Amino acid sequence: MALTHAKSTARDMTSGSIIRQIILFSLPLMLGNVFQMLYNTVDSVVVGNYVGKEALAAVGSTTMVVNMLVFFFNGFSVGAGVVIAQHFGARDLERLHIAVETTMAMTFALCAAFTLIGVGAVRPMLRLMNTPDDVFEGAVSYLTIYFWGISGLLIYNIGSGILRAVGDTTRPLMFLILTSLLNIALDLLFVLAFHMGIAGVAYATILSQFVSAALTLRLLTTTRDIYRLSWRDLRIDLPVLRRIFAVGLPAAIQSVITAFSNVFVQAYVNHFGSSCMAGWSCYNKLDQFIMLPMQSTAMAATTFVSQNIGAKQYARANRGTRDVILLAAGITGVIAVLLVIFAAPAVGLFTRDRSVVEYGVLFLRANTFFLMANAVNHTLAGALRGRGDSRGPMIIMLGCFVAIRQIYLFIVTRFIANTPLLVGLGYPVGWMSCCVIEVAYYFIKWNRRVQAEA
Repeated sequence: MALTHAKSTARDMTSGSIIRQIILFSLPLMLGNVFQMLYNTVDSVVVGNYVGKEALAAVGSTTMVVNMLVFFFNGFSVGAGVVIAQHFGARDLERLHIAVETTMAMTFALCAAFTLIGVGAVRPMLRLMNTPDDVFEGAVSYLTIYFWGISGLLIYNIGSGILRAVGDTTRPLMFLILTSLLNIALDLLFVLAFHMGIAGVAYATILSQFVSAALTLRLLTTTRDIYRLSWRDLRIDLPVLRRIFAVGLPAAIQSVITAFSNVFVQAYVNHFGSSCMAGWSCYNKLDQFIMLPMQSTAMAATTFVSQNIGAKQYARANRGTRDVILLAAGITGVIAVLLVIFAAPAVGLFTRDRSVVEYGVLFLRANTFFLMANAVNHTLAGALRGRGDSRGPMIIMLGCFVAIRQIYLFIVTRFIANTPLLVGLGYPVGWMSCCVIEVAYYFIKWNRRVQAEA
């Protein structure tokens, strides 16, 4: 197969201005994440305004269940991205090609498994979350349809992960813009014209995701660049797969268990009824938007550090780690200020119900500024994974996002006061403890090595 660097859309991050490279990489990725977030957010806006608060609560209550399977797959994507980026930085094109084929072959196998697991887990997971009867069947309908079509989301995510590993974030953004607009149009068509309710927004989402997957596969199989996917060469190379899982499996386990822990947080919220559930859902949608900069810069940190470690540019990798953390925390702080000021109008986008808006504003104003600590958590973890250290961030985040958070919720609800505000503060308790421990871990374990490399 003739592969070439000519007119390449890949981005070499081993030279040039560090902050410029990170910003140019992150901006399309951030915009892409905004449009990807629009899938479920538009679902919530449409059902909240045109179906009812019970439908809004039903869609919102499904988020954590969806995340458990999607996050596991994203961990696999992180591992694949690190391996591909390191081969790209080292200019080892043969191993890069093998890594791409292995990644996609494993993706297709996981799509089949995740579809069956997701569909089968719908009712047990919703019952585990103590989902109220008035929203239960709506949540079942939405999730069942969503999981039957989840392959579109998974294939797009892994394909865009391959492109990110070689520095191309622009074309995945173009695909997301197109399919997000398609999703909005289909949401309105299915709900307003066809009166399909919750099922309509689910069908709109999966159809749009299949379009994004098809566009990504077409790009990967028709490009003449170094990351081209060849159906003829599609196979699983076990040594490469072991390297991918060495980095990706800890990240996947961390994400899945954290999402599973958040199912129990949702159960605490469900205790307060559908208005509080809908308010929590609105807060979570806005919380996901404020997390976009840190998620994007964390991906930038992983790719930047991976490429530079592959090229043995250790000092540059270390400087990039510092710069990306400062960038993520600064952007998150600015967005937090805006969201706190405009909290009521922001929550009001999802619903006109006064009690739901009040709950959403309560959660938003109480928690938002703590996300600056979470920006440090995610970007530093991304940089560590780029170095091949995935186990450390996994253990720290599990300890804080799961153990400490659940201990806090158990204590405050049973021995202090079982109120929506104290339950909502379970998130910041995990973020703050993780920030302190992860920064300490970085300096204790890596400081001596960083100084030697510099």
